[in-house]
Amino acid sequence: MPLFDVYPLYDVTPVSGKDMFVYDNEGIEYLDLYGGHAVISIGHAHPNYVKAITHQVTTLGFYSNAIQNPLQKQLADKLEVLSGCKDYELFLCNSGAEANENALKLASFKTGKKRIVAFSNGFHGRTSAAVAATDNQKIIAPINAQQAVTILPLNDIEGVKIELEKGDVCAVIVEFIQGVGGLDQGTADFFEQVDVLCKTNNTMFIADEIQCGYGRSGKFFAFQYYNVTPDIVSMAKGMGNGFPIGGILIHPDIEAQYGMLGTTFGGNHLACAAGLAVLNTMETENLIENTNNISEYFIEKAKAIPQIKNIKGRGLMIGLEFDFEVGDLRKKLIYDEHIFTGGASNKKLLRILPPLTIKKEHVDQFFKALIKTVVEIEASV
Repeated sequence: MPLFDVYPLYDVTPVSGKDMFVYDNEGIEYLDLYGGHAVISIGHAHPNYVKAITHQVTTLGFYSNAIQNPLQKQLADKLEVLSGCKDYELFLCNSGAEANENALKLASFKTGKKRIVAFSNGFHGRTSAAVAATDNQKIIAPINAQQAVTILPLNDIEGVKIELEKGDVCAVIVEFIQGVGGLDQGTADFFEQVDVLCKTNNTMFIADEIQCGYGRSGKFFAFQYYNVTPDIVSMAKGMGNGFPIGGILIHPDIEAQYGMLGTTFGGNHLACAAGLAVLNTMETENLIENTNNISEYFIEKAKAIPQIKNIKGRGLMIGLEFDFEVGDLRKKLIYDEHIFTGGASNKKLLRILPPLTIKKEHVDQFFKALIKTVVEIEASV
């Protein structure tokens, strides 16, 4: 039977990968500066990762959450140490959308309220409440639109104050660096005032760290650049280096009750093995430090290119903005230069989300190809 045709696909068929590169069915090597939407955090087929999941799948790949699973506790303990999120509690699930869905559900349970405040150009997933909180009407079906959601401009602190003082908002959800929306960020003053307003108005402050978390911003979580204390932190993409895993960190003020959240596959043995391999590798290879070093090098190189009109983001979540739409540029990079990059809802933005193992030589390879390609595009106009 045919596949349901919902993805516009590049004519590239990867069959293997190693660190920063993927290889297609014709043996062509591609430099991966997109990591499958920021999922590949420690590089393709990292030896630690392969060893960990191979061992786990040969012993016990899955059992339900009805039994003891010490790997979940190991993952939680390691995550607490590396993230610095002391005293939070962990609930594991399978994806970013599911993480945000559980975060919003938990906020509603805790507050007894149901309206959500989210922000322009935000993206929080494709499930019920998560997609309703996403600023893209094209992907919100009528069944999702029944959710009570208010979308405000980023940095509109007066708007947030007005909405929260109405008394029916269960959660404010925000990406501290927007992903799909184009790498926009709120100001420190905005985020910190939102945190205070949430605490004053019995509203849960949810940090959506699905894409910007797990070291990608240059800190473990992007909210850690600010003086805020989220009630719930959602995470997913970089957690499993390609194995489906997501989760939420929950402030101890939110009390657990049997049955309020649940999942069949979330936190299974194989997922936890993948998650532990990622955290251990991030620690032993100093990947957050590498993220900051390479980010500084990358940005300096980008500043030297006059066609780049704006540089957005932090760490290894970087947007290069041009004065033209980048669709053709991305095609030429992948087909002619064999480099994967990403786009955004801002059609003039090239999104760079490489594995955190990237080196300066890979940055040099990219900029050499980018300059060549931009010159070719300008010559053809």
